[in-house]
Amino acid sequence: MTPGGLRVDPAALTWAVSRSGGPGGQHANTSDTAVTVTVDVAAAGLPSPVQERIFTVLGDTVTARASDTRSQWRNRQLAWQRLALRLDAAATPPRRRRPTAPSRAAREKRLADKRRRSETKRTRRPGWDQDG
Repeated sequence: MTPGGLRVDPAALTWAVSRSGGPGGQHANTSDTAVTVTVDVAAAGLPSPVQERIFTVLGDTVTARASDTRSQWRNRQLAWQRLALRLDAAATPPRRRRPTAPSRAAREKRLADKRRRSETKRTRRPGWDQDG
């Protein structure tokens, strides 16, 4: 279950372990501690609207990888957390925009700026005379 409440069928998850790069010396060179988890969205048992949103945003398979620690068990937890957060983010429906009108002060500022710019351009015209 993801933090957002999505239930993912465990049969849709594929776990893979591999050697992680980076520091760790001989231990990292011989230990399969990097974890990659992949979920097949079609087989995850998600509700249709959620499944469609995830398909649209992330595609038919979603993958997360973790090689932060030297512990495979901890990397499994991190990979699952990352995958769950990606699924939750893709599953949330986009917020509807509430149209707003510009405020009175904003309209007045815009018109004042237009008047100021118009005056600047008028004074740059040839034959402009300050007296008249």
